[in-house]
Amino acid sequence: MTDKQKRKAALADYRERKVEQGIFALRCRTDDGVWVGRAQDLSKVSNRLFFTLRQDAHPHPRLQAAWNTHGAGSITFEVLEVLDPEELGLGLEREMKGRHADWVERLGAIRI
Repeated sequence: MTDKQKRKAALADYRERKVEQGIFALRCRTDDGVWVGRAQDLSKVSNRLFFTLRQDAHPHPRLQAAWNTHGAGSITFEVLEVLDPEELGLGLEREMKGRHADWVERLGAIRI
């Protein structure tokens, strides 16, 4: 297989991959802080979050303060719930908002 064919195959695989949408949490092991968010692509959101934290540019000051105080090793990322867009159809966004609010309340977390 040539490089061009490999590139085409990789692009096709990327376009056909199933994107997982849902709810995630960031937890600080040191001070028990919990932040809950929602994402259209759970596989990418952790990279974005940790990048902004490393750059000291995260928009949520309490999360950034926990990162700065306790360090990168104290913050963990976890997927709380994956929502199926095929099952929910047009109600996906409404359901995601509701599940997000539910997880924030259930964990006593801060919404991000």
